[in-house]
Amino acid sequence: MLVRFKKNCEKIAMGLLSFMPQEKNLKKLQETIHTYENNPNWHLFMWKKDEDFVGLIGIETSDDVCLVQHISVTPSYRGEGIGKEMVSKVQQFLPCTEIYAAESTKPFIDKCLTEKEGTDA
Repeated sequence: MLVRFKKNCEKIAMGLLSFMPQEKNLKKLQETIHTYENNPNWHLFMWKKDEDFVGLIGIETSDDVCLVQHISVTPSYRGEGIGKEMVSKVQQFLPCTEIYAAESTKPFIDKCLTEKEGTDA
């Protein structure tokens, strides 16, 4: 289930963000969280499975376009389609007519969108 980031989940969000190569440094993580908290065009969501947060997706919006800035899934939950679900569900929260990927998320997002287009759903 996709839920909006809340301040009380900051440490969990930072842990999930740290799986991204460019977010390893603590100062960088804090700056990224600060951006999501203070920039009205940046939106952070977390994926909850049972009682645990196991994924995270960060979106920058501009008009009706969404740019995936961050996406990460806990290693033990990878391969279960959580990333694809997050990309799909974010459109329920934000007015995205198009979803694009930042350079750091492009390979993963391209894979998700290609697989999504190839299904009958």
